[in-house]
Amino acid sequence: MNLDEMKSFLAEQFPQGERFGELVELEPGQATMRLSQNDDHNRITPAHQRSTIMALADVAVYAALLSKIGPVSLAVTSNLNINFMKEPSKSQSILAQAKMLKVGKRLAVGEVLVFTTGDTDPIAHVTMTYAIPS
Repeated sequence: MNLDEMKSFLAEQFPQGERFGELVELEPGQATMRLSQNDDHNRITPAHQRSTIMALADVAVYAALLSKIGPVSLAVTSNLNINFMKEPSKSQSILAQAKMLKVGKRLAVGEVLVFTTGDTDPIAHVTMTYAIPS
Protein backbone atom coordinates (compact mmCIF):
# COMPACT_ATOMS: atom_id res chain seq x y z
CA MET A 1 0.00 0.00 0.00
CA ASN A 2 1.26 3.45 -0.83
CA LEU A 3 0.72 6.57 1.26
CA ASP A 4 -2.53 7.65 -0.44
CA GLU A 5 -4.00 4.13 -0.33
CA MET A 6 -3.13 3.84 3.35
CA LYS A 7 -4.68 7.22 4.17
CA SER A 8 -7.89 6.18 2.39
CA PHE A 9 -7.93 2.81 4.16
CA LEU A 10 -7.40 4.40 7.57
CA ALA A 11 -10.11 7.00 6.93
CA GLU A 12 -12.56 4.26 5.96
CA GLN A 13 -11.70 1.55 8.48
CA PHE A 14 -10.44 3.64 11.40
CA PRO A 15 -11.99 7.13 11.09
CA GLN A 16 -11.42 7.95 14.76
CA GLY A 17 -7.68 7.54 14.10
CA GLU A 18 -7.37 11.05 12.71
CA ARG A 19 -7.59 12.30 16.31
CA PHE A 20 -4.29 10.52 16.89
CA GLY A 21 -2.34 12.18 14.11
CA GLU A 22 -1.73 12.30 10.40
CA LEU A 23 0.20 9.74 8.41
CA VAL A 24 2.95 11.74 6.68
CA GLU A 25 5.37 9.08 5.39
CA LEU A 26 5.04 5.43 4.43
CA GLU A 27 7.65 2.99 3.18
CA PRO A 28 7.48 -0.80 3.26
CA GLY A 29 7.61 -1.66 6.96
CA GLN A 30 7.95 1.96 8.09
CA ALA A 31 5.55 4.79 8.86
CA THR A 32 5.77 8.29 10.30
CA MET A 33 2.81 9.96 11.99
CA ARG A 34 2.60 13.61 13.06
CA LEU A 35 0.31 14.97 15.75
CA SER A 36 -0.25 18.71 16.03
CA GLN A 37 -1.10 19.19 19.68
CA ASN A 38 -4.21 21.07 20.72
CA ASP A 39 -6.25 21.49 23.87
CA ASP A 40 -7.71 17.99 23.45
CA HIS A 41 -4.20 16.57 23.93
CA ASN A 42 -2.92 19.01 26.56
CA ARG A 43 -4.87 18.08 29.64
CA ILE A 44 -4.45 19.10 33.25
CA THR A 45 -0.90 17.74 33.62
CA PRO A 46 1.72 16.72 31.06
CA ALA A 47 1.37 13.13 32.25
CA HIS A 48 -2.10 13.02 30.69
CA GLN A 49 -0.52 13.36 27.25
CA ARG A 50 0.82 9.85 27.62
CA SER A 51 -2.35 8.15 26.43
CA THR A 52 -2.26 10.32 23.31
CA ILE A 53 1.36 9.36 22.66
CA MET A 54 0.48 5.67 23.08
CA ALA A 55 -2.38 5.99 20.59
CA LEU A 56 -0.16 7.83 18.09
CA ALA A 57 2.46 5.07 18.32
CA ASP A 58 -0.19 2.38 17.93
CA VAL A 59 -1.57 3.88 14.72
CA ALA A 60 1.98 4.34 13.38
CA VAL A 61 2.80 0.64 13.89
CA TYR A 62 -0.56 -0.35 12.39
CA ALA A 63 0.27 1.64 9.25
CA ALA A 64 3.82 0.23 9.10
CA LEU A 65 2.45 -3.31 9.44
CA LEU A 66 -0.22 -2.87 6.78
CA SER A 67 2.39 -1.46 4.41
CA LYS A 68 3.88 -4.99 4.55
CA ILE A 69 0.80 -7.23 4.68
CA GLY A 70 -1.86 -5.17 2.90
CA PRO A 71 -5.26 -3.96 4.12
CA VAL A 72 -6.00 -6.30 7.04
CA SER A 73 -8.48 -4.35 9.15
CA LEU A 74 -8.65 -6.97 11.91
CA ALA A 75 -4.94 -6.93 12.80
CA VAL A 76 -4.89 -5.86 16.45
CA THR A 77 -2.44 -4.85 19.14
CA SER A 78 -1.69 -7.77 21.43
CA ASN A 79 1.10 -6.15 23.46
CA LEU A 80 2.38 -2.61 23.90
CA ASN A 81 5.36 -1.56 26.00
CA ILE A 82 6.25 2.11 26.30
CA ASN A 83 9.05 3.95 28.05
CA PHE A 84 8.41 7.66 28.54
CA MET A 85 11.73 9.48 28.55
CA LYS A 86 10.71 13.12 28.95
CA GLU A 87 7.66 15.31 28.72
CA PRO A 88 6.89 16.73 25.28
CA SER A 89 6.75 20.42 24.66
CA LYS A 90 3.11 21.52 24.44
CA SER A 91 3.95 23.91 21.62
CA GLN A 92 5.58 21.40 19.25
CA SER A 93 4.11 18.70 17.05
CA ILE A 94 4.85 15.11 17.99
CA LEU A 95 6.38 12.68 15.48
CA ALA A 96 6.15 8.90 15.77
CA GLN A 97 8.57 6.96 13.57
CA ALA A 98 7.57 3.30 13.39
CA LYS A 99 9.36 0.35 11.83
CA MET A 100 8.52 -3.30 11.74
CA LEU A 101 11.20 -5.53 13.23
CA LYS A 102 9.57 -8.87 12.36
CA VAL A 103 6.45 -9.77 10.40
CA GLY A 104 5.33 -13.39 10.64
CA LYS A 105 2.14 -15.19 9.65
CA ARG A 106 0.35 -14.63 12.97
CA LEU A 107 2.41 -12.06 14.88
CA ALA A 108 4.36 -8.93 14.01
CA VAL A 109 6.72 -6.88 16.18
CA GLY A 110 7.29 -3.17 15.67
CA GLU A 111 9.23 -0.36 17.31
CA VAL A 112 8.48 3.34 17.53
CA LEU A 113 10.59 6.32 18.50
CA VAL A 114 8.53 9.37 19.44
CA PHE A 115 9.97 12.89 19.20
CA THR A 116 8.81 16.47 19.39
CA THR A 117 9.61 18.35 16.20
CA GLY A 118 13.00 20.00 16.23
CA ASP A 119 14.36 17.71 18.97
CA THR A 120 16.68 14.75 18.36
CA ASP A 121 16.14 13.19 21.78
CA PRO A 122 13.12 10.88 21.89
CA ILE A 123 10.31 11.51 24.34
CA ALA A 124 9.23 7.85 24.22
CA HIS A 125 10.33 4.45 22.99
CA VAL A 126 7.63 1.89 22.16
CA THR A 127 7.70 -1.80 21.27
CA MET A 128 4.54 -3.44 20.10
CA THR A 129 3.24 -6.82 19.00
CA TYR A 130 0.32 -7.14 16.61
CA ALA A 131 -1.80 -10.26 16.13
CA ILE A 132 -2.58 -10.94 12.47
CA PRO A 133 -5.79 -12.87 11.75
CA SER A 134 -5.64 -15.96 9.57
